[in-house]
Amino acid sequence: MAQSKTFTGKQAVVIGASMGGLLAARVLSNHFEQVTLLERDTFPAAGENRKGVPQGRHAHAILAQGLQIMEGYFPGLTDRLISLGADYEDVSNFARWFHEGDCHQPTVSGVNAINVSRPRLEAEVRARTLALPNVQAVEGCDVLGLLAAPDNGRIIGVRIIRRKAGSAEEGLTANLVVDASGRGSRSPAWLEGLGYERPAEEAVKIGITYTSCQYRRKPGHMPGVNALIVAPSPKNPRGGVLLSQEGNRWMLTVAAYLGEQIPQDHVGLLAFVRSMDTPALYDVVTNAEPIGDPVPHKIPSNLRRRYERLNRFPQGYLVLGDALCSFNPIYGQGMSVAALAAAALDGCLALGEERLAQRFFKQASKIIDIPWGTAVGNDLRFPEVEGPRSPMTRFINWYLEKLHHAAHHDPVVSIAFLKVVNLMAPPPSMMQPGIMWRVLRGNLRTRRQQTTTQGYGMTEAAA
Repeated sequence: MAQSKTFTGKQAVVIGASMGGLLAARVLSNHFEQVTLLERDTFPAAGENRKGVPQGRHAHAILAQGLQIMEGYFPGLTDRLISLGADYEDVSNFARWFHEGDCHQPTVSGVNAINVSRPRLEAEVRARTLALPNVQAVEGCDVLGLLAAPDNGRIIGVRIIRRKAGSAEEGLTANLVVDASGRGSRSPAWLEGLGYERPAEEAVKIGITYTSCQYRRKPGHMPGVNALIVAPSPKNPRGGVLLSQEGNRWMLTVAAYLGEQIPQDHVGLLAFVRSMDTPALYDVVTNAEPIGDPVPHKIPSNLRRRYERLNRFPQGYLVLGDALCSFNPIYGQGMSVAALAAAALDGCLALGEERLAQRFFKQASKIIDIPWGTAVGNDLRFPEVEGPRSPMTRFINWYLEKLHHAAHHDPVVSIAFLKVVNLMAPPPSMMQPGIMWRVLRGNLRTRRQQTTTQGYGMTEAAA
């Protein structure tokens, strides 16, 4: 991690104290005398849900690459989470990945992931960030807009109002302001009000609805397995995950495309789970005790704001996290991409202030390109999802279907896929000659088995 303080300043302000904002504050603490987090909510007790993070009541994933970055900035974080009851195990050997109707072949992959609830993770990261001597948080605070220099060429702070009776608007000056306020970021409107263009937006409408429920975890539930992942497919656009959580709990999150309404009662939810391509999820939760009622949420689209394409942008201002790009949540990419962007920001700050925004947005765009391509490309497998499908997109989706069929029997193919999913390897690594040969061989094997089975069936029928 970069530790240089080439770009130094007295005050940095971060709008939003969710995961993206906390990671940004941690990075900024390397470069500024004082970092102030502005959060509209009040922080809950450790491990409890926060009103401003409705998605916190649903399953979350920290991809292996994202966890490595967080561990680098918060040494001992993984061990602390394990001590609180989180599982930290191999993403293949201790998980079951169902794609295209069957399960990948489990194996020792050498890639570990941690299963932990979003509230517990955020609480630990927040506690460590606020323990830094030069980081503080202002809770219950709304950001009303930006403060700009007379020529609007530089942002010099923010206008805020505290959520207390009798509060008046205040101005908080800063050398750098970072917007990490999430998908609902008002940066495009604020910048437009200062005479700048709004960033172009790319949206792929998916109409994802998802519902979650917690269950008590008992020793007899899938011994040696802490995660089940059932991917939706064009044949059955319903999927879900079951992840172990601290406190001997399971977190079930199920999802559907294109606005399908998921039942919000336990009986209806179980029926929805039973309708998936595999009974694996149903077999566990049907015999498990629910903790609380099912909780719904929805995301209308993948959304990306193209700040890197703007010709003009004010100094002293940046945008990070979901305010830059928010993904279909079923891929679990958001927190890890925010961690990668925060690390990129650290490196950009180490090189000084000159063209900071341009350099950062360019790097962030390259980081986002891979998970964005993965999420959008996979979503475009569904015929009802609107969006351009290039010949390359169609080929990749065809190839991935074949890859999953091969991975049902070939752990080497499965590992190649899981490394890409966890941002440990680029997508082209799945098309290396050795992997492509295994995919071909695996599909020929499947075809021979199907032919043999069909042949036996005809013989038996004839007999």
